[in-house]
Amino acid sequence: MTVSFSKNIKLTLAFTAALAGTLAMTTAAHARDQIQIVGSSTVFPFSTAVAETFGQNTKFKTPVVESTGSGGGMKLFCEGVGEATPDITNSSRRIKESEFRRCVEKGVTPVEVKIGFDGIVLGSAKGGITLALTQEQIFRALAKQIPVDGKLVANPNKMWSDVDASLPNVKIEVLGPPPTSGTRDAFVELAMESGALKFEMLAALRKEDKKAFKKVAHAVREDGAYVEAGENDNLIVQKLEANKNAVGIFGFSFLDQNSEKLTAATVEGNEPEFEKIAAGEYPISRSLFFYLKKEHVGVIPGIEEFIAEFTNEDTWGEEGYLADKGLIPLPEEDRETIAGDAKSLKPLAM
Repeated sequence: MTVSFSKNIKLTLAFTAALAGTLAMTTAAHARDQIQIVGSSTVFPFSTAVAETFGQNTKFKTPVVESTGSGGGMKLFCEGVGEATPDITNSSRRIKESEFRRCVEKGVTPVEVKIGFDGIVLGSAKGGITLALTQEQIFRALAKQIPVDGKLVANPNKMWSDVDASLPNVKIEVLGPPPTSGTRDAFVELAMESGALKFEMLAALRKEDKKAFKKVAHAVREDGAYVEAGENDNLIVQKLEANKNAVGIFGFSFLDQNSEKLTAATVEGNEPEFEKIAAGEYPISRSLFFYLKKEHVGVIPGIEEFIAEFTNEDTWGEEGYLADKGLIPLPEEDRETIAGDAKSLKPLAM
């Protein structure tokens, strides 16, 4: 029997469609049955607390939460769609435009959920160095280059007392997050950039060339005064306890959880306290987020229910269990709006 070329094509297309349907059903039947979360080390304890509560109180497995840093989490999250990629990424800063574009190019539709506020702390071990800093002093201590006599020079300050005579005559040793960290991004923007603007020369540069200004304001020194300590905040605590003159950079929530071991520097006369961060009085504070992959909802079981648990008033509200862990809640009206957008899976628009 002879079959026409066009009929062969139709048969082939029908077989391909049927095969694709079978593969789709097979994939759905064997899809992951456990939510996978990556991202920020700052958001990690909050996300872990919600995951544990979710696992205990629902029929779903406890989500797996990994601390990869905000940048590392975004890279994994935006890699594409499928069970080999994470469902949610935590972030201690908002998604960057370049990351959003990458997500879209890879077929990922991010849904943004702002969960609360956090402050960035310069802390030391109890009984160690104590500092009262301004943002200008932070820039003078940690910038790669600073203005001297109208010119940018390599940072010459070796001791805190070199920065300002009111500060201790102790070597500058700061343990901080790497460039992949959202805490690092927020710190250079909120502390370093604000400090840079205190210099007339750099304030003028910002008006003339924002990119050139940002390059100077965000550049952290690489001569040993600042040491990249990775994403493990617990390791920073151990190093601070071993070196009483060292200072670490981390989130307020981590300070709150280790208050018996750590003390914090004041910034512009303000201590990093719950109420001051919530009121916007502490100058180095930022918003915290998580992003979920819309394409995975309905495929990976439990995502919608996990969102509902995270945005429940008993979780992220003023009396919620995350406040006990150091999360500064959003205003009530904002919580209502964000919870509604999350429930409806409103896509992020940059």
